[in-house]
Amino acid sequence: MRDVAIVGIGLTKFGNLWDKSIRDLAVEASLKAMEDAGVDYVDSIYIGNFTAGTLIEQEHLGSLIADYLGLTPSASMRVEDACASSAAALRAAFAEVASGLSETVLVLGVEKMTDVTTDGATYSLSLAADREYEGYQGITFPGLFALIAKRHMYEFGTTRRQLSLVAVKNHANALGNPNAQFHIKISPDDVEASPLVADPLRLLDCSPISDGAAALVLMPAERAKKRSSLPVKIAGIGQGSDTIALAQRESLVSFKATVKAAQEAYKMAGVEPQDIDVAEVHDCFTIAEICAIEDLGFFPKGEGGKAVEGGFTEIDGRIPVNPSGGLKAKGHPVGATGIAQVIEIVEQLRGEAEGRQVRGAKKGLTHNLGGSGGTVIVFILEAM
Repeated sequence: MRDVAIVGIGLTKFGNLWDKSIRDLAVEASLKAMEDAGVDYVDSIYIGNFTAGTLIEQEHLGSLIADYLGLTPSASMRVEDACASSAAALRAAFAEVASGLSETVLVLGVEKMTDVTTDGATYSLSLAADREYEGYQGITFPGLFALIAKRHMYEFGTTRRQLSLVAVKNHANALGNPNAQFHIKISPDDVEASPLVADPLRLLDCSPISDGAAALVLMPAERAKKRSSLPVKIAGIGQGSDTIALAQRESLVSFKATVKAAQEAYKMAGVEPQDIDVAEVHDCFTIAEICAIEDLGFFPKGEGGKAVEGGFTEIDGRIPVNPSGGLKAKGHPVGATGIAQVIEIVEQLRGEAEGRQVRGAKKGLTHNLGGSGGTVIVFILEAM
């Protein structure tokens, strides 16, 4: 199997982009990535997307996006794995290049979510949960993650203030990210005074509904070194799954799919958690970041809240987490999130993250979660 490198990145701004369609966003991010890579042709295209069918009534994105990129008749397909759709697309694209089937592959994540009401978006997102045993009973994702937060508080003494500090940190980081949806500094008191969504989670504990797209160009690493001065190697990949319904899990506070995906990725890359310099994790809700940094092995189980409170996850901390602002403040166009996380790590390893740069970063990790943890994909990236 050949080593594979990222040679091009492209990202749109995230937010309420009412003047742009899904095809506009896909083309904008893709052309930026191809320009960054210095290519005008790719062998195939992978597209991560979750909600286009329900939110904008458009399926068959493989054909649509190849058409509007002027790349027909290249192979093109859509990959769906809830909020982990674009990470799953990247995993498939990696295999295509590593196997020798293709030389140059474009991987895209795109989502258009703000052309419907909040109720419409909430319904569409709820389809990633167990429809019969969760959705039909009326619970949505804020409710599911509220159950996780309540149990984490009960078992480990995690506090309301520690949840707030996750949101405060990520909003502060987003101030240095020009593509982030929010550029608003908030305090713990702001989080705790925001409207209650599902106890104990409040509005500022939750990631927003967003539009946006993110794209990468992959090549064999040996070829990448000849074409790019700043290629980034995909050193490790891991993927795990778990029951789709929370009620059937062994634990509400430990994500088995994250543990399995992380173990695979660390083994493939030949590293340990302490070797990682910077991480982008799936903070769809503040409690999700606390669970992730524990399950990825950065901190012992039950100590994640204390780690955030102690400043260990700040940009200048022991393990900087979500320097982009995370899903919480950068935004969460669900099908684009996995690729956007990878782009943040590529910029960190290239030394191009400007006001949010982690000094001396050489190895980075991304953690992308589908649904309430039924799917998890972890990548480890290394500067070449």
